Amino acid sequence: MDDSKAREAHAHADEEKAQSPPTSPAADTPAFKALGWLDRFLAVWIFLAMAIGIILGNFVPEVDDVLEQGTFVGVSIPIAVGLLVMMYPILCKVRYESLHRILSERGIWKQIGFSVFFNWVVAPFFMLALAWAFLPDEPALRNGLILVGLGRCIAMVLIWNTLAGGNNDYCAILVAINSILQMILFAPMAVFFISVIGGDDGARLRGGSSYSVVATSVAVFLGIPLGAAVITRLALCKIAGLKWYQGVFLKFASPWSLIGLLYTIIVLFAAQGRNVVRQIVSVVRVAAPLLVYFVVIFFVTLWVCRRIGFGYQHGCTQSFTAASNNFELAIAVAVATFGADSEEALAATVGPLIEVPVLIALVYLVKWLGQRWRWIDLENRQ
Repeated sequence: MDDSKAREAHAHADEEKAQSPPTSPAADTPAFKALGWLDRFLAVWIFLAMAIGIILGNFVPEVDDVLEQGTFVGVSIPIAVGLLVMMYPILCKVRYESLHRILSERGIWKQIGFSVFFNWVVAPFFMLALAWAFLPDEPALRNGLILVGLGRCIAMVLIWNTLAGGNNDYCAILVAINSILQMILFAPMAVFFISVIGGDDGARLRGGSSYSVVATSVAVFLGIPLGAAVITRLALCKIAGLKWYQGVFLKFASPWSLIGLLYTIIVLFAAQGRNVVRQIVSVVRVAAPLLVYFVVIFFVTLWVCRRIGFGYQHGCTQSFTAASNNFELAIAVAVATFGADSEEALAATVGPLIEVPVLIALVYLVKWLGQRWRWIDLENRQ
């Protein structure tokens, strides 16, 4: 029995080591070389996907008809498929069988409290301030931007975190916590920010409908891939063993998250490419505060994490969780509340157009900074 536990602990240690950056990275080892070929040129693939989507949206009239043929919980079926495919492989990497041990660690609750504060106090109010500073004369665009700031990421953050070498288990915990808090806080905070602070009596935000949209979105886009990943991991590890699961299944499944990401970007840009081109001035006005938001929130969180002694993995996870947003939810709420052709929906759609290239750039940058600072992962030293 003791030997079995020892082997299991050793396997988990090897898995964690494989997913983590070196604890003492060499100064002359470029972060670029630490990535696989698919990850290494992800920025290129993303920009190609964006270009393909915009070209399709503007020069292939049939695209709109295809994308509007059906919806799933208020989201176009092609987009919904991409989101589910994107999240499933990442969630398969989480060690669900050992989460109870992680949650039993005293220090983890300090980090969870830190994350909740930055995600639900600092980030939304900072976006609110930016929306008013950059768009004082555009209430519709401002409302869409506020909705983006309120949607805490439960999807793409898993990809950014994995690419940057963050802690996948801890990221899964934060995703679950933010999912629950979204169902509780999104609707009342949206009403408070838009109708009370903004004084927008024309905003058709109602608690009941907003709660329904949020709860359904979270249940589908997190619940389905999470449930499938838990069943897959526990079943295959029991049947074939952890070594086969890591060495065979994960190697096969992992690339599908990035394939799903690229597919989702193509579909999003194809759906909104025409609006982006036609309303380029509005897009630029919304893009400016979004760019400030992503960069400032990321680096403030990263700096605070390093100052208070978090290791590289947790600091990386905290920063991407705080800076990322649930644009799927923001778009769904904006469309359901204000209409598909509204400026609120346009502003929400600009979110991923800015977030995707900015955060992929931050993936490269944080890996480089981790090596330059010799940011040793304190969790691995203990």
